[in-house]
Amino acid sequence: MRRPAISAGRVRELVNATLDAERVRDALVSVAFVGTDAISRLNRDFLGHTGLTDVISFGLARQGSSVPLIGDIYICQRVAARNAKAFAVPLREELARLVVHGTLHILGYDHPDDAARTSGVMWKKQERILDSLR
Repeated sequence: MRRPAISAGRVRELVNATLDAERVRDALVSVAFVGTDAISRLNRDFLGHTGLTDVISFGLARQGSSVPLIGDIYICQRVAARNAKAFAVPLREELARLVVHGTLHILGYDHPDDAARTSGVMWKKQERILDSLR
């Protein structure tokens, strides 16, 4: 797999901005960039879906405010590159969107899988966070 088209510092900034926007002060979040085989396997084994996806997040249920929020985000840069091309946005922008999106999933947000996805609460929050960092 190629090196991610986004720096580790930018990923950290995006995760922290998302956590700050939700007033979460104690969290352990990992972000891994994986290939198509790995994302397909995660999608099948843990979500019961077939095929590729751009981002998958896993968050552990928080056992009270004294326990940190814990989660993992897996991003497939190859799928993100296809999406970036389809949406006519730079790859770095699409990867940033996926980092914020994955972090919001860890925080408990979800969205519909249809066209309403981009008009929902999660999408609007994601775009506000991204806009604040431009």
